[in-house]
Amino acid sequence: MNSSTDIVTDDITPLAAVPDAVPNSAAQEQRAHFAWIDIRGAADVERDALVQAAIHHRIDGIVADDAELLRDLPPTVRRVLTTTGHSVDADVAASVDIVLADHSGDDTNRIVDAGPSAEAGVHVVVSDADTLRHACETVRRAPWTLLTFTDPTKIPLEIVIAAAENSGGRTVTIVNDIEDAGIVKLVLEHGSDGLLLRPRNADDVGTLAEVIRPSADRIELTELTVTKVEHIGMGERACIDTCSLLEKDEGCLIGSFSTGMFLSCSETHPLPYMPTRPFRWNAGAVHSYVLVPDNRTRYVSELQAGQPILAIRSTGEVREVRIGRVKIERRPLISVTATTTDGRVVNVIAQDDWHVRLLGPGGSVNNVTDLKPGDTLLGYAPPESRHVGLPITEFCDER
Repeated sequence: MNSSTDIVTDDITPLAAVPDAVPNSAAQEQRAHFAWIDIRGAADVERDALVQAAIHHRIDGIVADDAELLRDLPPTVRRVLTTTGHSVDADVAASVDIVLADHSGDDTNRIVDAGPSAEAGVHVVVSDADTLRHACETVRRAPWTLLTFTDPTKIPLEIVIAAAENSGGRTVTIVNDIEDAGIVKLVLEHGSDGLLLRPRNADDVGTLAEVIRPSADRIELTELTVTKVEHIGMGERACIDTCSLLEKDEGCLIGSFSTGMFLSCSETHPLPYMPTRPFRWNAGAVHSYVLVPDNRTRYVSELQAGQPILAIRSTGEVREVRIGRVKIERRPLISVTATTTDGRVVNVIAQDDWHVRLLGPGGSVNNVTDLKPGDTLLGYAPPESRHVGLPITEFCDER
């Protein structure tokens, strides 16, 4: 019998024996990803550096097997204590935020009843069909489930994430390295709620924070008024083929000047002589800037397969897509000059053909060869100039 100061564990009841969990309305909303770091086994000096990096980069939680190592953490960091026993001292449970039962070799998936002040969780290792079934049962019952997958395929994780849908609990997946963290974050589009990494050094902590940081999901577009359209002869232009199917009002931001870019139109609209290419932007001349994640720009000529680029809808909604191919070919070019609402002059040079289009307010589609002074288009007019793709506040006259 456990002493009165111990909090004991219970088995998780199999799904078949109880009614389905009531969907948690908060769980149905898109939740931000978070990261934990594992400091178990780290030497003292290394551990101190990891903890300081975690605090600096606002990592959500730190995992340790000694409550004393968690006691002095600020309240902004979640204190996660692992235990291999089937009970935990009540005073210890009161000093942490989560008590995680690490019965990785025990298929009953017992979790600790962590008392009134801490939450409970369990670590499940998924290595075969039986342990996958146990994991699916656990995520429907446990407030927190830490997952280890022994095989490189992400299919078991997809199944567990689907099982956890609307349960109200959180899943945290152990990742091997930073690259693995980026992949796990995206499984089934929304990925595991959290990632747990045993960092090699403090730099890994900062990189992990970048992986889980949400990208900008909206850009403030502005209206551009066309002032001049010129047919300028031959040059090289690029088609940007993405690995995603684009919406009819979804473009990339492209322009000759860093302080003003136009919203190009995807080839999702019907053409009289060829099928649509719903993954493509017939973007612009090779000197052009395009907007990519992290508020950076790249020259079109630099783009390569596998790189990220931003897809922006006419409403300003943003998502990151990957480039599958860039096709650079010699074509006739057309120059479109416009002004922003604050009077700045902006320009884009595109292929001189009717089927190349730019987007206007409300997602209106404008063929470049039909444009005339006074027409209104959509674009982006950041206040900063650019140096090696980064925004910089210095004098820069682009014309």
